[in-house]
Amino acid sequence: MNTSDARTDQTAPQVSVLIPAHNEADYIAACLASLFACALPEGLRGEVLVLANGCTDATARIARAQQPTPQWQLKILELPEGNKLYALNAGDAEARGTVLIYLDADVTMEPTLIGQITSALGTAPPRYVSGTPQLAPAQSALTRAYGRFWMRLPFVQNGTPGFGLFAMNRAGRARWQNWPDIIADDTFARLSFAPDERVKLPSQYCWPMVEGFRNLTRVRRRQNAGVAELSETYPALMANDDKQKLPLRHLLRLLCSDPVGFAAYALVSAAVKSPLFRSQQRWTRGR
Repeated sequence: MNTSDARTDQTAPQVSVLIPAHNEADYIAACLASLFACALPEGLRGEVLVLANGCTDATARIARAQQPTPQWQLKILELPEGNKLYALNAGDAEARGTVLIYLDADVTMEPTLIGQITSALGTAPPRYVSGTPQLAPAQSALTRAYGRFWMRLPFVQNGTPGFGLFAMNRAGRARWQNWPDIIADDTFARLSFAPDERVKLPSQYCWPMVEGFRNLTRVRRRQNAGVAELSETYPALMANDDKQKLPLRHLLRLLCSDPVGFAAYALVSAAVKSPLFRSQQRWTRGR
């Protein structure tokens, strides 16, 4: 069924949730449980597409064993190649909803979030939305300190960062064809919308940060490389970036209020420049 068919078929789902999952056996059940606990607005139906790409663990089997509520359909796509962009393109080809939600397999959410997303995207103009992110409790003391400081940065506090979960309507998704083979797919999606087209919703979702100094450094380095790649490959998108440099006064306030968090953030930021923590992987959670 193509997109135009889905729009006229009253039994087709109006909401599609796409979950790229590579070896997420430890997380996928909780992710799906929180999703199925979300009630859709009356009269709407949803589908969940678990895009199990290149998995060598029980991700697909565990996902298939989950029981959706009557409002939700569950489909598992087992893809041979472990590639997030390939998985997203395969999922988009299957998705039938007019609301498209892209969800990391290790994210959980409040039950009200999906309803807020569908309401916010029930508009004709292109629009991008996300929830209010919260960090999952970390095992590493360094990750806890780093994450605590990072969550207070203006970009996270005041923007719509969309890490772990973002959504758009079909008009927004029509701005590009296939997902390009780039590092920062989530940043690409966000910057495909102007700041006034992006909305942060009040309902929360929980996202885990990678554990430990080495993983934080590798992920941060990859994020920087992704932004640099976007600047070079899609320079026009950078006009939509509302991320501003942290003013010195704000930085000093954060330092005074959380010196341990500041030290952790500064340590990782400095290590990013070192060649000792380079990673050849384009998509890794660093667990």
